[in-house]
Amino acid sequence: MQIRVGYEFIYSFPQPTPIILTVNIHSSRVSDILIPDQLTTDRSVPIAAYHDGFGNWCSRIVAPPGRIRIKSNGMVRDTGLLDAVAPYAQQHAVNDLPEETLVFLLGSRYCETDLLSEVAWQLFSHSQRGWPLVQAICDYVHDRITFDYQSARSTRSAWAAFNERTGVCRDFAHLAITFCRCMNVPARYCTGYLGDMGTSPPYGVPDFAAWIEVYIGGGWYIFDPRNNVPRIGRVLIARGRDAADVAIATTFGPNTLESFKVWTDEVTERSSFTAALNGQING
Repeated sequence: MQIRVGYEFIYSFPQPTPIILTVNIHSSRVSDILIPDQLTTDRSVPIAAYHDGFGNWCSRIVAPPGRIRIKSNGMVRDTGLLDAVAPYAQQHAVNDLPEETLVFLLGSRYCETDLLSEVAWQLFSHSQRGWPLVQAICDYVHDRITFDYQSARSTRSAWAAFNERTGVCRDFAHLAITFCRCMNVPARYCTGYLGDMGTSPPYGVPDFAAWIEVYIGGGWYIFDPRNNVPRIGRVLIARGRDAADVAIATTFGPNTLESFKVWTDEVTERSSFTAALNGQING
């Protein structure tokens, strides 16, 4: 299958303001990119790019005073297969974990393992280790938190989500990540595109999505506590310890976000390149 992905942000700035944007398809999907999701602006500004400490592709600009539109249209090839399921994947002892996974056992900005460790062990100490444990955590988080787009709050942490019992996909992810880390399972935060392909209406407001990856059975596996079922058509943008590491846009000054649009749609092979090229031309 082929998926058109993209976004459009319109900001207003009172003064020149640096921005870091983490919005490009992750390098792990580079061989699947049919049309590059090149970041464009309607103001003439230099764009510099770099890989951050987690391997995510980031862009830097200095927005001039006034309004600026930041946009992208890309096309990616996808297998159309559901997220992998490995019910017999085993949990590793901490002393056997690869060094690069250890950072994903630690507390972070939105994942307060110190506050939730006792709760985690009370809830999940009797769960079978490995895949069943992670699934039990995702089941619990899925049932505990009520999805409410209107309640989205950038400062809500895992501890707050646990107590408030409401949130959006990032809150589901943060709470599940925290419980996994408390139970000695490395877990990392993922953000990207996830359309409604393969699901039934009603559909939600188009937005970037958040899910998690956990290290069990010798590899990283996707879990999605918000939807709690395998899905098709995920397009990864970035990974990190939590949402603070993979913010879509980090602005270093006052601003107003006037418009925010995201799209991720399956397209027919015949119309795919025409649709994406039109988007690039019209952008």
